[in-house]
Amino acid sequence: MTLLLIDIGNTRVKWARLVNGKMTKQQAAANAGWTAADYARRVIGRGWQSAATAGRSRSAGVGAGSTIVRRAGHVGAGATAASRAADVGLATSARRTSTARSTSVEADTSAISTDRIIVSSVAGDKVNRTLTEAALKSGAPTPEFVTSERKAAGITTDYIDPWRLGVDRFVAAIGAHHLSSGAPVCVVSIGTAMTVDLVDGQGRHHGGAIVPGPALMVSSLLTQTNGIRRRAKGGSNGATGMFAKSTRNAIGEGARYAAAGVIDRALEEARILLGNKPLVLLTGGGAADIKPLIRSTAVSLPDLVLHGLAVWAHETPRAPRAETSRKRRRVV
Repeated sequence: MTLLLIDIGNTRVKWARLVNGKMTKQQAAANAGWTAADYARRVIGRGWQSAATAGRSRSAGVGAGSTIVRRAGHVGAGATAASRAADVGLATSARRTSTARSTSVEADTSAISTDRIIVSSVAGDKVNRTLTEAALKSGAPTPEFVTSERKAAGITTDYIDPWRLGVDRFVAAIGAHHLSSGAPVCVVSIGTAMTVDLVDGQGRHHGGAIVPGPALMVSSLLTQTNGIRRRAKGGSNGATGMFAKSTRNAIGEGARYAAAGVIDRALEEARILLGNKPLVLLTGGGAADIKPLIRSTAVSLPDLVLHGLAVWAHETPRAPRAETSRKRRRVV
């Protein structure tokens, strides 16, 4: 069985395939203004008519004996990124950077039978409808849009209204809990917004915090002020560090240290709540810039949401066709 896993954020779409329990390299691209044809060409791919037919002849769900994802041992601080990836069945190399590079390579699935398309999307109804249209035109399976729930795939959230929890945070929590094998984790996603979520060893999601991401902090100062914006233009940047020697660097470094400070404070709060300090799992496009400033052990996992989608698919059999259609209408 093969799964197409798609993570649609505010500015980028990321995707990978899970084939025989191993994930292909994550791909990513800025998707502003994409049409159904763009999603079909770049993400979903060609040759789906025969793939869909083959998929319908097999079981609708993922069998209990599937090797879709293996639970890793504790994601230890001393392990290399490549060995951690191998432990969890992810196709990651030591040369891989902590953020996925954008790509314009078209997807070619002519020789692949993909049974399910699993999606985490925070991009809104219009984008979700466009992706669904792309799948329909490609003869691909109807995308299954994950939604946040009180309890799913090993995670139970304390959120007052679970549906208000961003699905990307929910799915990342699923992936993080699966990888940690019972150890508490602090899941930090750094993008347009920065989210910090705490998951204990039993899979209880204690909630989290949302703050502007570093890039948004910088942008707000450059667009919502007058004097700071004027002084940040031109001139030498100078050395980096907390105590910058130019206004431009003071903004950028201030945003980076602010993000790192939130993470460090969150870990202290988590230690008080749980009795021990959790491991930090970093994801998102801005993670690489912040990781060196965090005072605690942190592991970068750029494809954490995709891993969570794979776990969710393993734990959640495909719904009957009519039920899937009704759910899709509610989501999109």
